[in-house]
Amino acid sequence: MKRTLLMTTLVSFLVLETKGQVTDRQINQTSGDTSRIERAKKKYQELFGQQILASKTDPELMNILQPLIFGEIFYIGNLDDKTRELITITVLTTNQTLPQLKAHTNAALNIGVPPVQVREAVYQGATFIGFPKVLNALDTINKVFTSRGIALPLENKGTVKENERFEKGKEMQFPLYGDRMKQNMMDLPGEFAETIPRILTESGFGDFYTRSGLDIKTRELLIFCGLATLGGTDRQMASHAAGNLKAGNSKETLLSAMVHCYPYIGFPRVSNAISIIKEAKVE
Repeated sequence: MKRTLLMTTLVSFLVLETKGQVTDRQINQTSGDTSRIERAKKKYQELFGQQILASKTDPELMNILQPLIFGEIFYIGNLDDKTRELITITVLTTNQTLPQLKAHTNAALNIGVPPVQVREAVYQGATFIGFPKVLNALDTINKVFTSRGIALPLENKGTVKENERFEKGKEMQFPLYGDRMKQNMMDLPGEFAETIPRILTESGFGDFYTRSGLDIKTRELLIFCGLATLGGTDRQMASHAAGNLKAGNSKETLLSAMVHCYPYIGFPRVSNAISIIKEAKVE
């Protein structure tokens, strides 16, 4: 089976940037005896609990899309399927592609992702994409939960009291990012020099990073995927690429996530993110 030039390029990035950490087994999974078509059928069944349905209107596009995503992308890199579905949920939430979010919420639940993790992946986006988009996504995933008999609201995963938001947020922020945001805002006029970094610490870190339900490594990975999806966030991606490394995610993991994002966000944004990952380092 001949792999596409795109996939060969992305796998080459993985091998180069992880200095050989990607094994021959991982690479050969996309070019072994089992065809992409057969792998796609198997993976689709695992995720959606049904056989691939033929499209009555656009069978040619589906014949391109399905083997690529489910027969190839899912077999590249070091991510497990549960992490892949959390990434997909993050990307679909960011893009506000809600019909697909419904399908992949079901898929995540089908393979054993706890409902709380699905919810936390959506919650985590608020600081980066805004609360209205998060509310739209919550409406979609909550309808899925209800249809499956999952009681709402889900269990409370907040761990911080109102008067602890800054201090607890700083405890999460400082090991990953230090006080760079505060330093960057020092020359703002008036109250803004203090207010903007304080709000970031209290809201982004105090309200969300302190929540249980997802570990910090997963939160950082999902945030990077969300930023890559948004586009125009090079400075933030550079910061969060380093934050991911500090949180314990390898470049292999980040690159694997970008390969997984490709069908949902397109190659230009993936290529941009890969360039940023290549340059990332822990200072």
